[in-house]
Amino acid sequence: MGADRPSGQPEEAVPEVKPEVMQLPEVFSGMVDRPAGSSLTTKTARRKRLLELMSTEMLQKVQDNFSAAVGVAMVIVDPEGVPVTKPSGFSDFCRAVRARADWRERCFHCDAVGGRTALSTGSPSIYRCHCSLVDFAAPIIVRGEYLGAVICGQVKLTSDEEATGLIDLSNIFPIEGSWREHQPLLDEHHRINEVSYEKLRSAAYSLFYIASHIVEESYSRGVAQELYAKNLRLAEESKRRAELERLLREAELQALSYQVNPHFLFNVLNTIGRLALVENAQETENTVHAFADMMRYVLKKSGSQFVPLRMEVEHVRNYLHLLRLRVGDRFEFSLDVPDEFLDVLCPVMVLQPIVENCINYAIEPRESGGLIEISAYRDGVELIIDIVDNGDGISPERKQAVLRGEADRGGRKSIGIYNIDSRLRYYFGTDHGLEILSPFRQGRGTLVRMRFPLEFEPFDF
Repeated sequence: MGADRPSGQPEEAVPEVKPEVMQLPEVFSGMVDRPAGSSLTTKTARRKRLLELMSTEMLQKVQDNFSAAVGVAMVIVDPEGVPVTKPSGFSDFCRAVRARADWRERCFHCDAVGGRTALSTGSPSIYRCHCSLVDFAAPIIVRGEYLGAVICGQVKLTSDEEATGLIDLSNIFPIEGSWREHQPLLDEHHRINEVSYEKLRSAAYSLFYIASHIVEESYSRGVAQELYAKNLRLAEESKRRAELERLLREAELQALSYQVNPHFLFNVLNTIGRLALVENAQETENTVHAFADMMRYVLKKSGSQFVPLRMEVEHVRNYLHLLRLRVGDRFEFSLDVPDEFLDVLCPVMVLQPIVENCINYAIEPRESGGLIEISAYRDGVELIIDIVDNGDGISPERKQAVLRGEADRGGRKSIGIYNIDSRLRYYFGTDHGLEILSPFRQGRGTLVRMRFPLEFEPFDF
């Protein structure tokens, strides 16, 4: 921090100070050289914190007006002594000194020591800088966090005036290579006005109180804005929860409208299955079992909204098997889901409604050549599932209507896709909704993509 000196030349000892002047407190004696542990990252973080919590523009105005009114220099610095506001009322001497990098660093260091000395007492401290000018440093503290200091002064005290508690930093740096070797600066130094100790002290305390109030107000405003943002997020979360509850109620009502006594249904299916076995009707037996598995999956009671992916895949496989019996060879389908993903938990009933949509809009209108492809793959820590058809695609307007639950089919609202999209957003965040790309391939077809974490805690839902 000091000026360069010849190699091997020892640094001069700090001379004795006058009786009425305090030496640098022992707790700050290690600050003559800046601590090596004060990394650039730490300094930058502290400075950013100060700028975040204070209204620099407001403080600048107060500082400028105060400096003009009381006739002393003022500046607000960060914990390292580096100015945060533009200096106000600086003399030609101080501007000239700070124009040179090595002397400017000495200024910063003196202000940092003065600010931390004030921090130790919680009130302004008075010190003599390396240029033998007197400064007051008032700490800026918010919620126990030291953010910087208000520096006021750069003056000489009235002749023969004693200042209680004055800390002398004028001789902590080597004499050689200093401003004292430049006659023009010595002349400017002689022209610096004298100010009474009481005037300087009053100015420092006044600006200290005003700056602390402005910083506290800025901090409180920041806390209020953060609280407001949290309330907005909470309101949005409540809205999503209410929407999901509405969808679940609609699904429950729809299920009730189709409800059949499960025991009666499965007894009938078992009877048909045994009859097919006796009559050696293998295809009929397979069809009955596929249908029974589907009904068992749809009607099963569970407290969780999540199932292993293998159950969703098997449910879709059964659905497509039954569909092939009705429409014959009008379409082909493929299920490419690696075994490593079969135990991953996924929301219940998210695949079959999308596949059913593909059947209704891409397969039913054509006589042959239909195709449905389902694939799963990893993308970092998330599982991606793509459902692709080769139909005519859908318009952007209809895509938006589908995602809003406003699309209709045969006079009825189609909410299946909207239900899945809403649940994915609710479970995993607003950025996890369904993605629909259409046309997808060679000007035709539609891709519906969903994604969710490979690992998560389902008990949260």
